[in-house]
Amino acid sequence: MRRRYVTVDVFTETKFGGNPLAVVLDADGLDTEAMQAVAREFNYSETTFVLPPADAAHTAHVRIFTPVQELPFAGHPNVGTAYALARIGKAFEREIHGSLVFEEAAGLVPMRILRKGSDITGAELSAPQALTRGSTLAPEAVAACLGLEPSDIVTDRHPPVVASVGTEFVIAELRKIETLARIRPDAAAFAANLPVDGTSKLHAYVRAGRGVLQARMFFAVPDIREDPATGSANAALAALLADLGHEQDHVFKWKIRQGVEMGRPSLLLAEADKIAGAVVAVRVGGSCVSVMEGLIDA
Repeated sequence: MRRRYVTVDVFTETKFGGNPLAVVLDADGLDTEAMQAVAREFNYSETTFVLPPADAAHTAHVRIFTPVQELPFAGHPNVGTAYALARIGKAFEREIHGSLVFEEAAGLVPMRILRKGSDITGAELSAPQALTRGSTLAPEAVAACLGLEPSDIVTDRHPPVVASVGTEFVIAELRKIETLARIRPDAAAFAANLPVDGTSKLHAYVRAGRGVLQARMFFAVPDIREDPATGSANAALAALLADLGHEQDHVFKWKIRQGVEMGRPSLLLAEADKIAGAVVAVRVGGSCVSVMEGLIDA
């Protein structure tokens, strides 16, 4: 059977920047094995499959696959899929206007379409789960994984820690921008120190100015790869930083650069709402650009 697909560059306004995504629009009838095979064929960091929702009040059931496994939740796949569906204008005979709701393994993911005038420019997700913190790691372990020195890891605000709003990441703060550029992932150190709490994803960030962060994210499934723009990691980072902030009632906002060192610069806009000292909502969004469309036999 021939099925429609589109590809989208996510968290960028420039074609061939950001994080590429494949969206299979007619996925009904594909089983898990077939979806995994299609994702492996695209070989993007993620491919999404759009299925009819279990609840007609929702927009779609979305499944997310890397080339080697299914994910319960991820950021740029949601943003890119919402953008792709909004450009089509409807999903399963339901018209799409300003908002969507995706059913995913991690829970319901509300989406908001971003526009400039009448043009659809991107999308914003709301994280499906509250912030959870897991194990901490020694700075020496994180430094070894990244090919850095322990003194390059900042622990004043938090130690390297597992955090999640739907997908777990080890989050570590580094000392300066130049430190990000010096990262050389070490496969042996990854194998020796990860996974922790089930994750081998390591998200390193630097404070690059007031309200500005810059980050790199590496994962080892099975080989070490770098992701140019990771919405779920930056959503967890936004939630963590808001939780650590002294403010009791505040909307935290960050511009987060990623993919710079890879030559695929990305910009993510993250927000976290804190009320009475608790983080109650996290959002991550950005621009998207359509790249390709076609048919796949699957």
